[in-house]
Amino acid sequence: MLRFTRSRPEASGEPCHTIEFICDPQDKGVIAEPVPAKTVLPDWFRRIPAIEPSVVSATNNGLTVKRCMPFLDAMALGYILPLAATTRLEISEGGKTVNAGWEFDKVMVSNHGSHQIAGHPRADHPPMKFHNYWTIKTPPGWSCLFVAPLNREPLPVEIMAGVVDTDSYHSLVNFPFFATGADGVHTLERGTPLVQVIPFRRTDSALAPAIDAEADEARGFSVRREQLQESEERERIRRNTIAGEGWYRKFARAKRS
Repeated sequence: MLRFTRSRPEASGEPCHTIEFICDPQDKGVIAEPVPAKTVLPDWFRRIPAIEPSVVSATNNGLTVKRCMPFLDAMALGYILPLAATTRLEISEGGKTVNAGWEFDKVMVSNHGSHQIAGHPRADHPPMKFHNYWTIKTPPGWSCLFVAPLNREPLPVEIMAGVVDTDSYHSLVNFPFFATGADGVHTLERGTPLVQVIPFRRTDSALAPAIDAEADEARGFSVRREQLQESEERERIRRNTIAGEGWYRKFARAKRS
């Protein structure tokens, strides 16, 4: 069992929130293990300089995506659930025919029925799913959003996003996908970042917005005109952001644990 703690009481004043990844004892040390996303940033991102000197000029500060905190924070958010074992996908007819194979002694890929996605833009592609062998447990009131790894190299598949109430559903969650790669055989190695797991507290999310405006606002959802002081604040922030490099990182970005 792997445990990751979200925050420390002494640092934030909030109670610790722990997410647990649990596997069959015989799989521990065999299948690839989940890791905090911030610990497995892509090599290309680690290599790229914060400033590209070859383009620095009076009209270009040379900043790269490495200085873009929103980009980095999305990439580092939550946990990466990797592919358990090496799997091959043979794609043909532009993704309309897909065969999967592996040597591992557990099922890695299976199919959904095509009728389940009738009307979907990719309905001419066979709906498939990767099998996951980690059960995820979160504290009461917490769910997990499962998405394709954010701001990372694209895979030859399109992972479909989903939300699971992992505080009560303590079983395996599999990941539906469509094959989108070029025709040919694609080998996905054991440990390939497959899914980004983003825990969230349901009370912080408008999962079921109401229809009328008053009810929406009561549920934490509002659409309205900007007020004068908000317009002034927006413009102040915009001008500070462009007046000097790193304003968002220094003054607006919340501290990370």
